[in-house]
Parts: sequence; C-alpha cells; structure tokens
Amino acid sequence: MNSKQNNYDDPIINNCSENVYNPSDDTYLIIDHIKNAVTSISFDGFNIKKIDYILDMGTGTGIIAIFLKLLGTQLVNFNPKIFASDILKEAIECAKKNEKLNNKTTGKIHYIHSNLFKSFPKKLKNKFNVIFFNPPYLPSIKELEVQSFDERDYAWRGGEIGNEILLDFFDEIHSFLNKENNAINLIYFITSSRVKNDTTTAKLMHLGFQTEELVKSHFFFEDIILNRAVRISH
Repeated sequence: MNSKQNNYDDPIINNCSENVYNPSDDTYLIIDHIKNAVTSISFDGFNIKKIDYILDMGTGTGIIAIFLKLLGTQLVNFNPKIFASDILKEAIECAKKNEKLNNKTTGKIHYIHSNLFKSFPKKLKNKFNVIFFNPPYLPSIKELEVQSFDERDYAWRGGEIGNEILLDFFDEIHSFLNKENNAINLIYFITSSRVKNDTTTAKLMHLGFQTEELVKSHFFFEDIILNRAVRISH
C-alpha cells in the first residue's frame, strides 16, 4: 500500500450500540485506499466528475459514507449524492448521530433501512456509479447454526462458506447500477483468505463482473483483501 496518502479529513465516529459493527482494519483498508486513489480529477483512475451516485452498503457506524461526504467538502469536482444502507435500524440511527458529529455533512446523506437491496425505492434503479460493501465474510460456526441468531452476528456471519451474503449482494446489484453508455460502475468489497475467492471470482464473472485485488493485509489469522469489480456486461 502506498504510505503517502492525500491529506483528507477523517470523520469523528462513535459506536452507539454493541450490535453495530465497530470500524476495524477492514474498514480502514477501504478508507486508506480512497485516500491514496482519489484526486481532484480522478476517482481511482476514473473521471471524478462522472460520479453522481454512491452507495455505502452495510454502513454500520456510517464511517465510509461520512468520509465520502467530507471528501466532497475538500474536492470541488466531487459532489455525488451519498446513500447509506444497513439491515439494522440501530446502525442507521448510529450513522445519523455520527453524521451530526461531522457538521459539514449534516443532512446530506440519504439513509435506507434494508436487507441488501430489498427495500430500496424504485427511483434508485439504474443510478449508482460506485458502491462500497464490507460484508460479513467469515464462515458460520456450525455449532452456532442451531442457536438463536443474535443481531451482532450480522457483522461477521457470511454463511456456511462465508461468501453467500456477498454473492446475494451481486445477484441483486444489476438493477441499481447506472447503465448509461460510458457510465462508471465500480464496486468495492472486502473478502477474507479464509474463503476460497476463486469461487467468488468465477460467480461474479458469470454475473458480468471482472474483479481485481487492490490491497491485501494480514490481520491475525487471515488476509483481508479489498477488491474492485467492474461491470463488463449488461
């Protein structure tokens, strides 16, 4: 990773509930990449002026959405509409409180309480240029499957293999990507070395996405990987 980051502001973040995922190494893998990859004219190599709608799926405390809004106060050419979604109502409320802590962003982020895209309004179809998703990516512990599901489990349980929620996300995403000619479609997502990522890559290729690993870092017992998918077919 490039250690020379642009001097963009970090948001002030408090975690309001034990059920809401606290920003961790995987979160900052995304934020640090944005700091390295965004300039006044370029968003990770693409024309920054062509980015009109951004979604932070699974927003948690709201840190990524708020960071992107703060970015808009520092870059004159970057003024997209920012949406933040989460399956937990507690997360939405937490993100709203954190937005108020960052006065420059107050009232500018649009929030959606939804399980992936299931409760998204139709008016957002064919809108998004950039989507971020830090999904639960760890395999479920079989012994826990027979026990009651705790809301805190949303933060880590990715299914029996670990990539099921991510694949469900990509199954639903096509309707909400901007499909105009020459539109930018970038999807950033986190995976773990504990899941066989070749299976994920093959499935995403079948769904019309080409993927690449952007950054990989080793944390404790696994590698955490920031990936970028680009839509290659309608």
